[in-house]
Amino acid sequence: MTISRRLFLASLAAAAAVTPALAEDIPAPDLSQEPFPVKDDENKVEYKYRRREMAYATSEAPGTIVVDPKWCFLYLVTGNGQAIRYGVSVGKQGRTWSGSATIGRMEKWPTWTPTPEHLAEFPKLVKYLNGGMPGGLDNPMGARALYLYQGEVDTVYRIHGTYDPSFIGRKKTAGCVSLLNVDIIDLFNRVQMGTKVVVLEY
Repeated sequence: MTISRRLFLASLAAAAAVTPALAEDIPAPDLSQEPFPVKDDENKVEYKYRRREMAYATSEAPGTIVVDPKWCFLYLVTGNGQAIRYGVSVGKQGRTWSGSATIGRMEKWPTWTPTPEHLAEFPKLVKYLNGGMPGGLDNPMGARALYLYQGEVDTVYRIHGTYDPSFIGRKKTAGCVSLLNVDIIDLFNRVQMGTKVVVLEY
Protein backbone atom coordinates (compact mmCIF):
# COMPACT_ATOMS: atom_id res chain seq x y z
CA MET A 1 0.00 0.00 0.00
CA THR A 2 1.39 3.41 -0.97
CA ILE A 3 0.62 6.76 0.64
CA SER A 4 0.51 9.90 -1.47
CA ARG A 5 2.81 12.80 -0.54
CA ARG A 6 -0.24 15.01 0.06
CA LEU A 7 -1.80 12.48 2.46
CA PHE A 8 1.52 12.04 4.26
CA LEU A 9 1.91 15.81 4.80
CA ALA A 10 -1.69 16.09 5.95
CA SER A 11 -1.14 13.37 8.54
CA LEU A 12 1.96 15.17 9.87
CA ALA A 13 0.01 18.41 10.22
CA ALA A 14 -2.76 16.65 12.11
CA ALA A 15 -0.28 15.04 14.49
CA ALA A 16 1.37 18.40 15.16
CA ALA A 17 -2.00 19.93 15.99
CA VAL A 18 -2.70 17.48 18.81
CA THR A 19 0.84 17.00 20.14
CA PRO A 20 1.88 19.58 22.79
CA ALA A 21 5.16 21.35 22.14
CA LEU A 22 8.03 20.07 24.22
CA ALA A 23 9.37 23.59 24.64
CA GLU A 24 7.86 26.94 23.77
CA ASP A 25 9.37 30.31 24.67
CA ILE A 26 7.16 32.65 26.73
CA PRO A 27 6.91 36.33 25.69
CA ALA A 28 8.06 38.94 28.21
CA PRO A 29 5.43 40.55 30.46
CA ASP A 30 4.57 44.23 30.09
CA LEU A 31 7.39 46.21 31.71
CA SER A 32 6.25 49.69 30.70
CA GLN A 33 4.45 50.50 33.97
CA GLU A 34 7.32 49.64 36.32
CA PRO A 35 8.49 52.51 38.60
CA PHE A 36 12.12 51.56 37.85
CA PRO A 37 13.55 50.40 34.51
CA VAL A 38 13.52 46.64 33.94
CA LYS A 39 15.34 45.08 31.00
CA ASP A 40 14.43 41.80 29.38
CA ASP A 41 17.90 40.30 29.90
CA GLU A 42 17.06 36.77 28.79
CA ASN A 43 19.47 37.05 25.84
CA LYS A 44 22.28 37.42 28.38
CA VAL A 45 21.77 33.96 29.88
CA GLU A 46 22.29 30.53 28.36
CA TYR A 47 19.37 29.48 26.19
CA LYS A 48 18.45 26.59 28.48
CA TYR A 49 17.82 29.03 31.34
CA ARG A 50 15.32 31.18 29.42
CA ARG A 51 11.67 30.98 30.44
CA ARG A 52 9.66 28.52 28.43
CA GLU A 53 6.71 26.16 28.63
CA MET A 54 7.72 22.54 28.34
CA ALA A 55 6.96 18.95 29.27
CA TYR A 56 7.46 18.27 32.99
CA ALA A 57 6.51 15.08 34.81
CA THR A 58 5.45 15.68 38.43
CA SER A 59 2.83 14.54 40.90
CA GLU A 60 2.40 18.12 42.15
CA ALA A 61 -0.91 19.87 41.40
CA PRO A 62 -1.22 22.63 38.80
CA GLY A 63 -0.23 25.99 40.29
CA THR A 64 2.58 24.53 42.42
CA ILE A 65 6.08 25.98 42.24
CA VAL A 66 8.89 23.40 42.24
CA VAL A 67 12.50 24.55 42.68
CA ASP A 68 15.30 22.22 41.60
CA PRO A 69 18.46 23.75 43.12
CA LYS A 70 20.75 21.06 41.72
CA TRP A 71 20.06 22.12 38.14
CA CYS A 72 19.10 25.77 38.84
CA PHE A 73 15.54 25.57 37.52
CA LEU A 74 12.18 26.70 38.88
CA TYR A 75 8.99 25.12 37.51
CA LEU A 76 5.46 26.47 37.71
CA VAL A 77 3.27 23.43 37.14
CA THR A 78 0.51 24.18 34.63
CA GLY A 79 -1.02 20.69 34.34
CA ASN A 80 -1.35 18.08 31.59
CA GLY A 81 2.32 17.17 31.97
CA GLN A 82 3.45 20.74 31.31
CA ALA A 83 5.16 23.50 33.29
CA ILE A 84 6.69 26.92 32.77
CA ARG A 85 10.41 26.67 33.49
CA TYR A 86 12.67 29.52 34.58
CA GLY A 87 16.42 29.58 35.10
CA VAL A 88 17.43 30.60 38.63
CA SER A 89 20.35 31.23 40.92
CA VAL A 90 20.45 29.39 44.24
CA GLY A 91 22.68 29.08 47.28
CA LYS A 92 25.61 26.72 47.45
CA GLN A 93 25.01 23.29 48.92
CA GLY A 94 24.62 23.70 52.67
CA ARG A 95 23.40 27.29 52.28
CA THR A 96 19.97 26.54 50.93
CA TRP A 97 16.72 25.19 52.32
CA SER A 98 14.56 22.30 51.09
CA GLY A 99 11.03 21.28 51.92
CA SER A 100 7.48 22.46 51.39
CA ALA A 101 6.14 25.94 52.11
CA THR A 102 3.54 28.40 50.87
CA ILE A 103 3.72 31.96 49.65
CA GLY A 104 2.75 33.97 52.71
CA ARG A 105 3.60 37.41 51.38
CA MET A 106 4.07 39.02 47.96
CA GLU A 107 5.78 42.35 47.40
CA LYS A 108 6.56 44.59 44.43
CA TRP A 109 9.93 46.34 44.67
CA PRO A 110 10.41 45.02 48.22
CA THR A 111 12.46 46.46 51.04
CA TRP A 112 15.48 44.31 51.80
CA THR A 113 16.81 43.62 55.30
CA PRO A 114 20.14 41.74 55.51
CA THR A 115 20.14 38.38 57.28
CA PRO A 116 22.79 37.33 59.85
CA GLU A 117 24.49 35.40 57.00
CA HIS A 118 24.73 38.57 54.92
CA LEU A 119 26.09 40.57 57.85
CA ALA A 120 28.72 37.92 58.58
CA GLU A 121 30.08 38.26 55.03
CA PHE A 122 29.46 41.97 54.53
CA PRO A 123 29.57 43.83 57.88
CA LYS A 124 28.95 47.20 56.16
CA LEU A 125 25.37 46.09 55.47
CA VAL A 126 24.56 46.67 59.16
CA LYS A 127 23.30 50.14 58.18
CA TYR A 128 20.27 48.45 56.59
CA LEU A 129 19.43 46.34 59.64
CA ASN A 130 16.91 48.86 60.99
CA GLY A 131 14.33 49.77 58.38
CA GLY A 132 15.98 47.93 55.51
CA MET A 133 17.01 49.08 52.05
CA PRO A 134 14.12 50.62 50.07
CA GLY A 135 13.08 48.98 46.83
CA GLY A 136 14.91 50.21 43.75
CA LEU A 137 17.72 49.60 41.32
CA ASP A 138 20.34 48.86 43.98
CA ASN A 139 18.16 46.55 46.05
CA PRO A 140 19.33 42.90 45.79
CA MET A 141 15.72 41.64 46.01
CA GLY A 142 14.97 43.07 42.59
CA ALA A 143 11.54 43.85 41.21
CA ARG A 144 9.46 41.30 43.12
CA ALA A 145 9.68 38.97 46.10
CA LEU A 146 7.71 35.91 47.16
CA TYR A 147 8.13 35.14 50.88
CA LEU A 148 8.02 31.49 51.89
CA TYR A 149 6.15 30.51 55.05
CA GLN A 150 5.43 27.28 56.89
CA GLY A 151 2.17 27.98 58.63
CA GLU A 152 2.65 31.31 60.39
CA VAL A 153 6.44 30.95 60.50
CA ASP A 154 8.61 32.88 58.03
CA THR A 155 11.28 30.52 56.66
CA VAL A 156 13.45 33.59 55.81
CA TYR A 157 13.79 32.16 52.29
CA ARG A 158 12.57 34.15 49.32
CA ILE A 159 12.04 33.82 45.60
CA HIS A 160 13.05 37.20 44.20
CA GLY A 161 14.56 39.13 41.31
CA THR A 162 18.12 40.01 40.41
CA TYR A 163 19.72 42.61 38.16
CA ASP A 164 22.74 40.41 37.44
CA PRO A 165 22.11 37.94 34.57
CA SER A 166 25.47 36.27 35.27
CA PHE A 167 23.97 34.76 38.45
CA ILE A 168 21.39 32.68 36.56
CA GLY A 169 22.30 29.01 36.33
CA ARG A 170 24.86 29.32 39.12
CA LYS A 171 25.08 28.87 42.89
CA LYS A 172 25.59 32.52 43.73
CA THR A 173 22.96 33.57 46.30
CA ALA A 174 23.10 33.53 50.09
CA GLY A 175 20.47 30.78 50.04
CA CYS A 176 17.39 32.28 48.41
CA VAL A 177 16.17 31.66 44.85
CA SER A 178 16.65 34.51 42.39
CA LEU A 179 15.37 34.99 38.84
CA LEU A 180 15.90 37.64 36.21
CA ASN A 181 13.70 40.62 37.08
CA VAL A 182 11.63 40.06 33.96
CA ASP A 183 11.12 36.43 35.01
CA ILE A 184 10.12 37.15 38.61
CA ILE A 185 7.59 39.68 37.29
CA ASP A 186 6.20 37.00 34.97
CA LEU A 187 6.05 34.45 37.80
CA PHE A 188 4.58 36.98 40.25
CA ASN A 189 1.74 37.63 37.81
CA ARG A 190 0.90 33.92 37.62
CA VAL A 191 0.79 32.98 41.32
CA GLN A 192 -1.12 34.07 44.41
CA MET A 193 -1.01 34.03 48.19
CA GLY A 194 -1.09 30.47 49.49
CA THR A 195 0.62 28.98 46.43
CA LYS A 196 2.48 25.81 47.38
CA VAL A 197 6.26 25.86 46.91
CA VAL A 198 8.37 22.70 46.94
CA VAL A 199 12.15 23.08 47.11
CA LEU A 200 13.87 19.81 46.21
CA GLU A 201 17.06 18.60 47.89
CA TYR A 202 20.43 18.89 46.15
